[in-house]
Amino acid sequence: MDNRKNIAIFGFGKEGISAANYFGSMANLSIIDDKSQDKIPKENFKKLKTKNARFYFGKIFPKDEKFDMLVRSPGFRPDHPKITRFTSQGFQLTSPTNIFFENCPGTIIGVTGTKGKGTTSALIYEFLKTQNANAFLAGNIGDPMLEILPKIKTNNLVVLELSSFQLMDLKTSPHVAVVLMITSEHLNWHKDQNEYVKSKESIVSYQTQKDFAIINHDFEQSKLYAQKTKGKVYYFSTQNKAGGVYTKDGIIYSQIGKLEKLCQTKQILLPGQHNLQNVCASVAVAKILKIQNSNIVKVLTVFRGLTHRLELISEIAGVKYYNDSYSTIPETSIAAISAFKEPKILILGGSSKNSNFKQLAETIVMSKSIKALILIGKEAGTIKRAVITHGRFHNQIIENLKSMEQIVKTAQKIARRRDIVLLSPACASFDMFKNYEDRGQQFISEVNKLK
Repeated sequence: MDNRKNIAIFGFGKEGISAANYFGSMANLSIIDDKSQDKIPKENFKKLKTKNARFYFGKIFPKDEKFDMLVRSPGFRPDHPKITRFTSQGFQLTSPTNIFFENCPGTIIGVTGTKGKGTTSALIYEFLKTQNANAFLAGNIGDPMLEILPKIKTNNLVVLELSSFQLMDLKTSPHVAVVLMITSEHLNWHKDQNEYVKSKESIVSYQTQKDFAIINHDFEQSKLYAQKTKGKVYYFSTQNKAGGVYTKDGIIYSQIGKLEKLCQTKQILLPGQHNLQNVCASVAVAKILKIQNSNIVKVLTVFRGLTHRLELISEIAGVKYYNDSYSTIPETSIAAISAFKEPKILILGGSSKNSNFKQLAETIVMSKSIKALILIGKEAGTIKRAVITHGRFHNQIIENLKSMEQIVKTAQKIARRRDIVLLSPACASFDMFKNYEDRGQQFISEVNKLK
């Protein structure tokens, strides 16, 4: 890249900072963010390694600037007014994801889906590490892509967790693409469901015949992505022999190469049917990349998953407390409910993502194991109305709790030995908490106080 180009970076979060540090002293940087300066965390400025940047926060905006490149952080839509003001003049728009794909010398494994991306990406990374000392994990999980880019060599493997925000204007596809469950998500950001689904297509649409697509056979929307790739397609399933990796009678089978029994599902520590799908997807990648069966089994028997994803916090007086704060849509809460047969006190609610709670309500009404609902946040009323609309819920519904301390103590009073207290909100967190991590961490802290 030529010295002293003018580059505008939209977004001063994690990816915007990494982009600024990547270009460093090679360019004159203009960093633009919708937030006013007082809303920008002070640590963001400390993480910025270059002093060669001008800041435009809130309503302050660069006027009459000529930019050689516009870099869009995932939080900014490509049609954001601040971006289109420059793209309408013909300035080039790119993103940290595009920059990474254009310059990465290693082999990229990309993972997307409505939920399960983090768990699947981390599990693939654990498989790769058993035989590759220089494997990397980045994207939404691990380090920002541009932070690790200078470290990557041609023989390195890179696992990327990729969101719809990152994929919607990507112009390249990974060598191995994983498409998990595709349902509905981020409808408060995307214009509609169709845009959300279409935004992810680039993970496969630029593949060649030398590439691989690993696709969930159990979701109709996911299966459609097989029509978008020129790569070799393998499916994974927990319902049938899918032509890749599948489960049957408590055993994981692989048909990649030859038919093999890999291990029993009861050996896997990750709870829930949805996690079995994540396991099958990860195993498919491992088989394509020639990870030995013994290493695959070894990882599966010790991998416990990620924080805030159906995470067992503690067992107190015979009651198990699970933190699934990362569950921000109804589909993942349904999966969490289905993961356990034991009686459950279910904590639901939060801020809106414009989700439809119909299927979740039906699951709650039909379930014989939910002994109480604790409904919190702005969506509490919406969820309650959905439950009432779809039938009679004969057990307790508790509302109007104002803090995580009240929530956990109330759950403890209801719970009896062999019960499960499950925080799986099906909603965003921004009404009562900073983010899903803050929500989950407060839950962990309050549960630990019960000891």
